[in-house]
Amino acid sequence: MKLVVTEKNDAAQQIARLLSTSGKPKADKVYDTPVYRFSHDGEEWVTIGLRGHIMAPDFPPELKYDRKEGWYGLTAEGEHLPARLPDDLAKPPYETKRKPFLKDGIDIKGWKVPSLPYLVWAPIEKLPAEKGIIRALKNLAKKADSIVIGTDFDREGELIGSDALRQMRQVAPDTPVSRARYSAFTKAEIDHAFQNLVELDQDLADAGESRQYIDLIWGAVLTRYLTMARFGGFGNVRSAGRVQTPTLALVVQKERERQAFVPEDYWVLWGMFAPKGSASEDDAFKATHATARFKDKASADAAFARVRDASEARVLSVEKRRRTTNPPAPFNTTTMQTAAAAEGISPARAMRLAESLYMDGLISYPRVDNTVYPKSLDLKACVRTLSEVPQYRPTCQALLSGGPLHATRGKQETTDHPPIYPTAAADPGSLQPAEWKLYNLIARRFLATLGDPCVTEGTKLTFDVEGERFTSSGTVVVEPGFRAIYPYGQRKDEQLPMLSEGDVCDVRKMTLDAKQTEPPARYSQGRLIQEMEKCGLGTKSTRASIIQRLYDVKYLKNDPVEPSQLGMAVIDALTEYAPRITSPSMTSELEDDMTKVAEGVDTQEDVVTHSRALLSGVMGALIEHKDDLGNAIADAVTADAKVGVCPKCGKDLVMKTSAKTRGSFIGCMGWPDCDVTYPVPSKVRVEPIEGEAGVCPVCGAPRIKCKPFRSKAYEICVNPACPTNREPDIVVGTCPVCEADGRHGDLVAHKSEKTGRRFIRCTNYDVCGVSYPLPQRGELHATGETCPDCGAPIVEVVTARGPWRICVNMNCPGKEKKAASRVGRGRGTSASAKASGAKRGTRAKSTKSTKAKSAGGKSSKAKSSAKGES
Repeated sequence: MKLVVTEKNDAAQQIARLLSTSGKPKADKVYDTPVYRFSHDGEEWVTIGLRGHIMAPDFPPELKYDRKEGWYGLTAEGEHLPARLPDDLAKPPYETKRKPFLKDGIDIKGWKVPSLPYLVWAPIEKLPAEKGIIRALKNLAKKADSIVIGTDFDREGELIGSDALRQMRQVAPDTPVSRARYSAFTKAEIDHAFQNLVELDQDLADAGESRQYIDLIWGAVLTRYLTMARFGGFGNVRSAGRVQTPTLALVVQKERERQAFVPEDYWVLWGMFAPKGSASEDDAFKATHATARFKDKASADAAFARVRDASEARVLSVEKRRRTTNPPAPFNTTTMQTAAAAEGISPARAMRLAESLYMDGLISYPRVDNTVYPKSLDLKACVRTLSEVPQYRPTCQALLSGGPLHATRGKQETTDHPPIYPTAAADPGSLQPAEWKLYNLIARRFLATLGDPCVTEGTKLTFDVEGERFTSSGTVVVEPGFRAIYPYGQRKDEQLPMLSEGDVCDVRKMTLDAKQTEPPARYSQGRLIQEMEKCGLGTKSTRASIIQRLYDVKYLKNDPVEPSQLGMAVIDALTEYAPRITSPSMTSELEDDMTKVAEGVDTQEDVVTHSRALLSGVMGALIEHKDDLGNAIADAVTADAKVGVCPKCGKDLVMKTSAKTRGSFIGCMGWPDCDVTYPVPSKVRVEPIEGEAGVCPVCGAPRIKCKPFRSKAYEICVNPACPTNREPDIVVGTCPVCEADGRHGDLVAHKSEKTGRRFIRCTNYDVCGVSYPLPQRGELHATGETCPDCGAPIVEVVTARGPWRICVNMNCPGKEKKAASRVGRGRGTSASAKASGAKRGTRAKSTKSTKAKSAGGKSSKAKSSAKGES
């Protein structure tokens, strides 16, 4: 059996479909991982798709020091990982016993600033990120006669394949292994790849792993430092890294240039002309004074005074000039992202869409630097394929009937993958609108690279108006060439009337406009991608995700790209105390180092050690100025934490952290004069809502967006007492403790107007202390039923996923039985010992506690959270 390992499940399915010589491949599963079985030339083959990286790098939780062994990392399994730390880092025993300092080492799991110099040099281990897939991979590897690594051919793909191979070698150390390299999911491409197998490029894999390690080290250290330098806000970490920080610095630098820009006044004198005697609006055209910008108002006023009442303009000259524009170069990743951004598709989304089109076999591999089609690419076959799309058919027929095809060549030529080109005809009806938009862009770009130049003719007319000279320019397309199929970025024709020297035109109006010079334009996302490439920041595969990350952590906003107040404060502070971190030069230096690893010139260990030394060199100054940097970003952190405006005093309401509980709440910046506070829902990520939607129309308090983990986001008013948050009390049953004591007590579902939390409690709570927790979302209904296992009420909760019935007792033995049945065996725990999840207060501790316990009572320190406003 031959085993083929691919990067994703879709790729495994495509390769099985293209290589099968015995009909449709059979979809199967090994444990829970999909695989595809088929026959190829009489041999049994199996393809399995990974889920990207199946191994993830991480630090061990602790660094230990032993006089004989020296420094080492202690993993969760007790394994010792050798570590090389500089001699100037203090060794145990330490004067203090507070974390991160331990008796025999350093705790590097917790986010403590004193641990950061040690974290820089901490060893790295690779842990399973996809245990189920690894298990299936090993199962198949043991049975395989040979293995083919078929992951994407780039640094990341080679690393994914290398990691998979290491896992398989644990069970199949001697099985032959080869590598298949391909650039598109077409029959010809895949057949060629599997007929010309090569060896795995370990140098390329090591370069990818070097990037993994370096990004982990820099990201972890700088992110922890910035977050701890000034704690607060919405609980978001203040992210930083060796690539994203210099990228943010580019945007901030542009914004500083805009802020420092001093506008200058100027005046523009222009008029609307038309051929003599013409009354048509279509014949009118604009002419501007030969002095395009008057910098002196007196001169502008004098010229305007001379032509204000003019009625005629005489043509002094007619100049015509033809201009030829050559077809564009083929798309690589950067130029594709830039062109897509101009059409409203962000770079990050463009890459997601391109990946989807690639997996569907519609375009070639989208992560490339190359801009030169290889000689092996059959251009005519590609054009014939595209002729099946009606929109492209006329252009394709013209290209096929015009003799040999000659494509343009870009400046970058590599041999790993061809430029991005369409590999199959797409049906607009079968694609999502955004997918078709990108496919259409790529297909038209490919056809444009085979087209003729575009020829335009420019006309410049010079007029005399009362002794003042005016000019008007227009451009028309004479020979469309490649522009017939690729209109992107083309200027609209500006047709001027046919005029000759000496002709007279009517002057319809004259206008003098006062204007100011504009500051430098902000980067568009596409332009920022180009600037990152120019500065050596990131790679073709990572630049889009880096920009998206900066948006996700609220450092950037809008498009064109604008830095937030927090983003500017972070860069300003880092530039002052550690300028090398914000400079592209250090990152570019590390990129060059990783390229040397890929070429086999340098080693992974040397490059990673060099990066650690660079980071270590700046951490001393950063730690020394931690408080200074924290103060420098304090105002920005507060502004970033703004939720809304206080309805009582009008000052800002911000996210705050309790010094006592470390929990989050919303408080007024006017404290202590204003005591307005609001609770924050637990187990959700909170975001402010901009504009009018962020103010409750009922009570005037702010509204926030809550994002639970793996659940649908929802919006609420932060005021628990707001009518929009109120829910009616619902009687869901009777209290078993009160019944055992000979009295009646109703169990009532209630939502606290103080905390906003809902729970069930007995009407005699002060006596029996019985309460139960409730889900905080969903419409609640009483069923009138009790749980047969513990006697607690059963309620119905209606959510977007439908109604579900639950026993409100969190420690119900019935739940324990279900859990035991899922794992196939019980745990032997006495059901009566955990028969109740009801919370009971101290007053419920009586001589009848045994009776209460079996009925649902429990002495709990968590009484206060259930008690709510009591």
